[in-house]
Amino acid sequence: MPIPYLDRTDAGRQLAEKLRSYAGRPDTIVLALPRGGVPVGFEVARALGMPLDVFVVRKLGVPGHEELAMGAIASGGVRILNESVVRGLRIPEETIEAVTARESIELERRELDYRDGRAARALRGVTCILVDDGLATGSTMRAAVEALRRQEACRIVVAVPIASREVCEDFAREVDEIVCAETPVNLYAVGEWYIDFSQVSDVQVRELLARAGKEQWQPQ
Repeated sequence: MPIPYLDRTDAGRQLAEKLRSYAGRPDTIVLALPRGGVPVGFEVARALGMPLDVFVVRKLGVPGHEELAMGAIASGGVRILNESVVRGLRIPEETIEAVTARESIELERRELDYRDGRAARALRGVTCILVDDGLATGSTMRAAVEALRRQEACRIVVAVPIASREVCEDFAREVDEIVCAETPVNLYAVGEWYIDFSQVSDVQVRELLARAGKEQWQPQ
C-alpha cells in the first residue's frame, strides 16, 4: 500500500493543490477539525491565502470501545447519532446522554482554550472549507456539516487528504463539494496513510491558530 503523506503538514500542502479554484476568495474560510485537522488546515489556508479557524467536534465513543463512534457533537448543540451502531449494540438512551454530557464539557473547554479569547467567526453567507486529516466513518464531519447548515453557511466544502471511496461518495450527496485527495476502496485506519501520525497537542493547535491570526497570507 502506498504511503502518500510524510505528516499532516505534507498532507495539507498536497490537499491545497486540489483546492486551487478557491485561492484568494474573500468570502471563504478554512475550518479545521481539531486536533489532527489543524496542521492540515493551516497549510491549506496559507496556500490559498485565506483565514483559518477551528470548528470543534467531539466523537461520542462507545463506552469501553471509545474508538468506535456511536455519534458526534458539534458547536451549536448539534448531535448526530450513528443509528446502526446504536441499534446494533443496543446502547441505552441514558448511556448516550451521559457520554454526550461529558463530551459537551470537553467541547466547550476546547473552544475557549483554542481561540484564547478570540470570538468565533460569523459563518452566515460564507463558503466554508471543512478540513480534517482523514475520514474513517465520517461521524464527526457529519456533525460539523449539520452545524454549519444551522449557521447558514452559503456553501460547504469537505476537504481531506484521505477517505474511503464509500465515505467520499456518501459526502458527495451531503455537501456542495467533497475533495478527497486519496480514496482507497478499503480504509482500515487513517494513520496508515501517514509516515508520521503523531498526536497533535492542544499547545500545537493554539500556536497554529495564533500564527494564522497574525500572518497576512497571499495565495501561493
